[in-house]
Amino acid sequence: MRILIVGNEDRVGELIPRLPENAQCDVALAPPEELQAYELIFDLNFDDNPENMSDYKHFEGTVIAGAVKMQLAEALAPEEHVSCTLIGMNTLPTLIGRELAEWSLTSTSDEKDAARVAALLNWDYELVADRVGMATPRIIMMIINEAAYTIQEGTAMAADIDEAMRLGTAYPYGPLEWADRIGIEDVYETLEALYLDTHDERYRVCPLIKTMYLESKSFYPQ
Repeated sequence: MRILIVGNEDRVGELIPRLPENAQCDVALAPPEELQAYELIFDLNFDDNPENMSDYKHFEGTVIAGAVKMQLAEALAPEEHVSCTLIGMNTLPTLIGRELAEWSLTSTSDEKDAARVAALLNWDYELVADRVGMATPRIIMMIINEAAYTIQEGTAMAADIDEAMRLGTAYPYGPLEWADRIGIEDVYETLEALYLDTHDERYRVCPLIKTMYLESKSFYPQ
């Protein structure tokens, strides 16, 4: 199977170990002009570059696209006569390598192709609604946001919050360490997209996170 992976180095590095050993993978930062040689395309930063849809619309295969900050339907809306099957995936850093992939579709008619691709990849997957934030990112972002409010209010320090959450929930990271691993830019932009989509106060961006985003800071400076 020949696969094109479009995305930045960190996300590509997290995906490749999940692919079949016999897969031939080409990596690029943007879609090349010729796509028909590929059976499958991963665009790991698609919701930062939705204009890439114009490159994929005549592709005859399947495109698995990062779709956490936007809906697939939003990317498809401006296009006509789209040939590819478009599958949304949770491609936030630290979540690409999960054993259970989180996918979304815009039509039930694409379910058969999703099952076929999952079998080729030997992946287990769960279908979620085509909505901003999908499922897992909504939960993680809400927890990160609440933890940031706790710091902002002076209730606890980052290390104390992370230790309490690791011990109490068995999450792989505390919420603030997780925010650093995902990247404050993606955290801020996902929360902002979630709030605009839902108007749910749980996703209203904590001012501390906004300040850190604007100043390119992290909870645990290196």
